[in-house]
Amino acid sequence: MKRVANKVLAGAVLLGLSQPFAAGAAEQDVLKKIEALEKQLQEMKDQLKSTEQKAQTSEKKADEAARKVEKVEEKSLGRWLTIGGDYRFRVDSLRGSVIDHASGPAFGQTYQSTGDPVAAMAAAMAAGHGYKAKNDSLMTHRFGLNMKAKATKDVSVTARLLMYKTSGAQDDDAVTSNYFADRVGAFDGTLGHVPSDGRLLVDRVYATWSNIGGEPVWFSVGRRPSTGGVPTHLKDDREKPDSSGTPALLVDYAFDGMTLGWAPDIEALPGAYAKICYGRGFENGFVGNVQSGNNSIHDTDMLGLQIIPYDTDKLSVFFQYNRGFNIFDFPKMSNSAFGNTAPAVDLGSIDWYGLNFLGKVKNVGIGNVNWFISGALSNAHPNNNASASAGGMGLMNGYFADPNNNPNNFKDKTGWAVYLGGRYDIESTGTKIGLEYNHGSKDWITFAPASDDMWTSKVGARGNVYEGYVIQELKLQPISSYLSKVFFKVGYQYYDFEYTGSNNWVGAPQKISDINSSTLQLLAPVKYAQDIYATFEVHF
Repeated sequence: MKRVANKVLAGAVLLGLSQPFAAGAAEQDVLKKIEALEKQLQEMKDQLKSTEQKAQTSEKKADEAARKVEKVEEKSLGRWLTIGGDYRFRVDSLRGSVIDHASGPAFGQTYQSTGDPVAAMAAAMAAGHGYKAKNDSLMTHRFGLNMKAKATKDVSVTARLLMYKTSGAQDDDAVTSNYFADRVGAFDGTLGHVPSDGRLLVDRVYATWSNIGGEPVWFSVGRRPSTGGVPTHLKDDREKPDSSGTPALLVDYAFDGMTLGWAPDIEALPGAYAKICYGRGFENGFVGNVQSGNNSIHDTDMLGLQIIPYDTDKLSVFFQYNRGFNIFDFPKMSNSAFGNTAPAVDLGSIDWYGLNFLGKVKNVGIGNVNWFISGALSNAHPNNNASASAGGMGLMNGYFADPNNNPNNFKDKTGWAVYLGGRYDIESTGTKIGLEYNHGSKDWITFAPASDDMWTSKVGARGNVYEGYVIQELKLQPISSYLSKVFFKVGYQYYDFEYTGSNNWVGAPQKISDINSSTLQLLAPVKYAQDIYATFEVHF
């Protein structure tokens, strides 16, 4: 028994002695595992750091690539140059009724050959008749190329090149005649707007400096965008002209000049802006060319003030004031209805005042309504000059007027005009239907010889003009720009003239119903005129 107890005691002692050795081995194993984990963690940290460094390098490379792309894009055409344009094929069928009068080619021919207005009058008096004027099918092609280049951050250059050609001719003979003063020939300000030859002319080009001094002020100079103003954009199916344009009832003429504008940010007057405009209508040249005495001729200039207190899609309000200085008697033309002409005398000045309202009403039935109302006054101020070829300024004195015998001819004359209409747009079908009406009084005169009317500028008519048209856009996917479109248009114009001298400031107006075969007329008096027209147009 004692022997067994000794064995048990010996085993317990051996077991007790062995425990420290076992604990030390386990601790070493744990330390090894911790060291391995720390090593793995460090490797992970190193790997993460390497990844971050690679990512930073990639980001830097991406930034550098983006900057290079941005520099390339800044120099690319799409960033600084915008190109667009339009093409139009048009067919017109024209009819007019000329009443009995004393006039004819003999007048112009005799004056050109003799320079004697009395002999010209006597020759003209020999002919007195009325007749029907017509052109069954006048076909024309018009091509316009628009460009806008950004030179610097706030300076740009805008240009429009224009070609307007009569089919089957390289001249303007088919559209110029002795019916209306603005269509006796093509001259500066109407080139490219009256059909003639196939030359691509500079219709407008001007440079604009915006945000002057960090303020909403701009300055623009060049051949002005003073043609095709509101509300003619509706009939032409164009976007409303921007702040560079001018209302068409007072001005539709390609002036050379400059503009200073200001567009304040007024919450109660969204889109408000104002500008002062200057334009030159005729350059006389060296002072040595100026004639002496009362018949001296000077540069013809135009000064305008435009105030737009409200300009939104729903409503726009335009006020326009213009003053024309030293109005010439005849523009400079070659091979016009009266041969070669040039300004010979300035006849005085004219003031114009215009107020225009444009608006849009959406969701009227199945479409939207665009409407406009324009009104204007003209006030002619004569001097004591008279044109040797056709008397003094129309509104002021008559043909071959003598101020000593008839000082009444040189009094101021005031005329007025109204122009209103609208267009109904059915967006689902691309159909647009328009109606327009305008009336001008006996003494009304405007400055719109570049308007897009074949007979004569309708806004300058002394009488009534009615017009209706239908535009049908083709539902085609635009490619060149969001403004691209293709459409057909069919329209009808009817003129009912009450007085002579529409769009003419030379020669006193006469009531057409009072004219007979012995009444002398420089231009053939048209009582009624109509134009049925159709177009195919592409805007790109």
